[in-house]
Amino acid sequence: MKQIALITGASGGIGAAIARKFAAAGYAVALQYRNNREAIEQLCGSLPQQTDYLCVRCDLTDANETENLAAEMHKRLGPISVLVNCAGVALPQKLFSESTDREYDLIFDTNVRGPMRLTRLLSDDLRHSRGSIVNISSMWGVAGGSCEALYSASKAAIIGFTKALAKELGPSGVTVNAVAPGLIPTAMNAHLSEEDLEAFRSETPLLRLGTPEDVADAVFYLAHARFVTGQILCCDGGYTI
Repeated sequence: MKQIALITGASGGIGAAIARKFAAAGYAVALQYRNNREAIEQLCGSLPQQTDYLCVRCDLTDANETENLAAEMHKRLGPISVLVNCAGVALPQKLFSESTDREYDLIFDTNVRGPMRLTRLLSDDLRHSRGSIVNISSMWGVAGGSCEALYSASKAAIIGFTKALAKELGPSGVTVNAVAPGLIPTAMNAHLSEEDLEAFRSETPLLRLGTPEDVADAVFYLAHARFVTGQILCCDGGYTI
């Protein structure tokens, strides 16, 4: 039976790279996106011709839509083998004292409640397949980012969730890990200037910025490392050493 990977946030740069990585390895891929249909169509056009794929529009902050997504995955594909919780949002950098309750709700509904809800809905399927969960955190969830308190807190929550769930699902043979990417030049970071990017590059021990493919490699490793669970793999070129 073909293995199935569900990747949320597949319309983004990192999500798309993860989808291509799994498709190239022969997986069937289920691709969740929220609004960017054009990006999803471009992604599907770049997949190997023989790839089985399913695209589903879903707002993961909406409980009903998320429940429908999980039900459709189960009905059309059966128990998934890998769940990659990649969907997320960030806010413009600002002082925490200037943040609002609406921004807090947006960040935590998207970055925390959404992946936690979807994981809960698919946990029985993952137990059945003895599969793996890979969550996308951030180096700022590990180290904290000045003027990114809400984002850092949401990604730190994902780290705590990952470690706790690894203990809970381990007896069922399910591994749960997270990747904490460094700065990856994607649309989420398009606001950064060339000077900002150069500053990050020069402070990174490997003296380069990461790519979506770097993160995809880390995710793919954790999805297949059967004696690794509850771990947070920093994919940041050594920035947080």
